[in-house]
Amino acid sequence: MTDQTPPPVPASDDVPPPPPPAFDPAPPTAVAPTTPPPPPAYGAPMMGPGPVGQVRSTGMCFLLTIVTLGIYTFFWMYNTQEEMKRHTGRGLGGLVAVILWLFVGFVMPFFNSAEVGQMQELGGRQKTVSGVTGLWILLPIIGTIIWFVKTNGALNDYWRSQGAQG
Repeated sequence: MTDQTPPPVPASDDVPPPPPPAFDPAPPTAVAPTTPPPPPAYGAPMMGPGPVGQVRSTGMCFLLTIVTLGIYTFFWMYNTQEEMKRHTGRGLGGLVAVILWLFVGFVMPFFNSAEVGQMQELGGRQKTVSGVTGLWILLPIIGTIIWFVKTNGALNDYWRSQGAQG
């Protein structure tokens, strides 16, 4: 029989250190979420200004309302409500506003003025119109004109403060 002895174990000084771990010089990159976050609930703080709306001449709006026999009012309500919703991430939106305008139109001056006023406050401006401004609509003809001039004027002033031209 041959005597096989295991090889001698080297002393700790004779063992080479293990190789360093592989180093990846590129830091990990963050992956953006694929779906946008939902808009904040009504009454929640504004997420940040979205696209700026269009300035609409009050006189031109009156003229278009007369020429189209009132049809322009639906266009105006849809567009202003939709622009405010896109800008703040909250509010009624255009389609809901037009449906309400068709079925319970008397409430829309209150909603519209209230949303313009809230948008002014969220944008750090002084609130110049509110839901109470809608009370002007109760005066026949002249009240409607006063309500529209105040609300459209406040909306136009806000859009101009955000950089809109017109």
